[in-house]
Amino acid sequence: QVELVESGGGLVQPGGSLRLSCAASGSIFTIHGMGWYRQAPGKQRELVANVAGGRTNYEDSVKGRFTISRDNAKNAVYLQMNSLKPEDTAVYYCYARLFSRGVLGDYWGQGTQVTVSS
Repeated sequence: QVELVESGGGLVQPGGSLRLSCAASGSIFTIHGMGWYRQAPGKQRELVANVAGGRTNYEDSVKGRFTISRDNAKNAVYLQMNSLKPEDTAVYYCYARLFSRGVLGDYWGQGTQVTVSS
């Protein structure tokens, strides 16, 4: 069993900042990559940022504003979001690609709401 628990969402004004956190726990052998997706109402889920093998990748609209980081010792991933815009409003989901009990799989958090509004 693997569980991903997110925290840090909320309501923020345009131009503000939030930091999302996600920690994985359970029967984890090794984590290949972790990242964040988001889904806005009426839209498909999209990749925001991920980190794997020491390399990071960002969706174009968040480059220069969001920073993803990992703490391997804690099986955690963070997303620092600055200069937030109303179009960043979405449910943000943490994910991890990892080996658990000999099987490579993708695991997801429950989602955390981020609302950017004045």
